This record gives sequence, structure tokens and C-alpha cells, in this order.
Amino acid sequence: MIALLVLAAVPAALVLSLLTAIVVAVRGYTAATPAVVGPPPAGLGARTVAVPCGTHALAGWFAPGRPGGGAVLLLHGIRSDRRVLASRMAMLARRGAAVLAVDLRAHGESGGASVTLGLREAEDVAACLAWLRHQCPGERVGGLGISLGGAALALASRTAPVDALVLESVFAAIDGAIRNRMALVAGAAAPWLTPLFTAVGMGMTGLHPADLRPIEALRAYPGPVLVIGGGADPLTPPSETRALCDAAPGDRQLWIVEGAGHVDMASFAGSDYEGRVAAFLALHLGQMIPCA
Repeated sequence: MIALLVLAAVPAALVLSLLTAIVVAVRGYTAATPAVVGPPPAGLGARTVAVPCGTHALAGWFAPGRPGGGAVLLLHGIRSDRRVLASRMAMLARRGAAVLAVDLRAHGESGGASVTLGLREAEDVAACLAWLRHQCPGERVGGLGISLGGAALALASRTAPVDALVLESVFAAIDGAIRNRMALVAGAAAPWLTPLFTAVGMGMTGLHPADLRPIEALRAYPGPVLVIGGGADPLTPPSETRALCDAAPGDRQLWIVEGAGHVDMASFAGSDYEGRVAAFLALHLGQMIPCA
């Protein structure tokens, strides 16, 4: 009798352990990651700024450009901050573009209690674009976002479009993003764990998969898009990067960086990254100084 009770308790204990692990993972993934960022990169004439957005402020660096050079909003990925954008900021500022690099909500030195996987971050994008346009009247404005930042840019394009988009390592839909991550940690169990993780995660956060589909937002964006992904990225595989690019109805370019995973493309691809991205933005935003 005791043995039967013990056996009956094993599945319940496993389920409880599994649910606990999922709750911990969701909390960790959506928790705020504050950090002291510090001053902007030297030599760019940049300053630290605070962009108001609802009940919180977004901390950023702003480098004013020259007239006609265009303006670009730079956004980092999850659990990161604007420091990873320093080389991109320098690359564009050297060419005369005005550049705003910010910490998304709940990251770095910005306010906000939790990460919403792009949904509320799209509000950050809208606030930053309004601020940037106020600082740079008459300039064409572009956006460059990495992973979470790119998803926020794509989602925001429905109400706050830009004149050109660069999307790096951006998931097409949250369903696939969860599935790909579960495959890495759960292996063969991923197909049945993914729906459970999704249901628990969405229940905890109040988010809905239908609201987190950058690919659907991109279908309505008529402007030019450069979509970049790693050829060896297990989190956003090339097939999803291609699908994201194919969804754009306007001028679109695809760059699969061979050998790259879910990594910093600017560091991985070096001068090739600088040449491609700067040339794309210069073509669509203004008279930037040509790449060397």
C-alpha cells in the first residue's frame, strides 16, 4: 500500500518540479536587469539623455549628426544594455548621422519593472522616435534593433514607422522563439514541454502569442528592410530569418552571416557588417559620408 502511494506521488512530484522550473525560468527571463552603464563613447560629441515614456524614463546616449545625414535609433537585445551598441553608434556617427542608443525598459539605467518580449518595448520605440524626430527635425529616421530590440521595432512599425529598418537576429513569432529555446534545453521532450511552458509563461506575464509576432507587423511595413541572421543560430534559425525578410512587402535585403550564432553581428562580421549596414542606411536616410 505504501509503495503504491509512493509510486502515485512520483508523477505529481515531477509535475510540481517541472512547473516550479518553468516559473523560475519565466521570472528570470522577464526580470529587470539594471546596470550602471556610464558615459557615452568618447570622441563622438555624444551626451547622456533621458527619454520620457509613460511612467518611466529611458536612459540613452545621443550623438547629434550633421544636417542631411539622417538619424538612427539603436536598440539592444534582452538582458543587455546600450553598451553593446557603442561600435554601431560610432560607425554611424562618424558618417554624419544623428544616433540615439537607449536602454529598453527594465534594462540598464532605464525604468520599468519587467521585460515584455517586445510588446511594451514597442511603446519605448514610439517614445524614442518621437524624441529623435524632435531633436532632428526634417531628417529621415531609421531604426536598428538586435533580437528583442528588433522585435520591438517591428511591432512598433504598425503605429510608429521609420524610413528604414535593420533587424538583427529577430524572432518571427514568440511561439517559434520558445520552441527553439526549449529544443536546446529539453531535447526530445521539447515538443510536449513547449505548449506547457508557453501556457504558464503567458499566464504569468499576461502576454499573448498573437501580440508577439514581428512577422505579422512586418507584412504591413512598406519601407525598406535589411534582415540579418546567423547561419548557425539555433535560437533564430536561418529559415525563420528568411521568412521574416520575405514577409516585408517593400524593398528588402537578406543577409545570412555564415558561421554566426545568436551573437553580436557587428563584432562577428567586422568590416563586412560596417560596409553593408552603413551603406543600407545611407541609401535610405540621407547623405552620410561613404564607407571607407
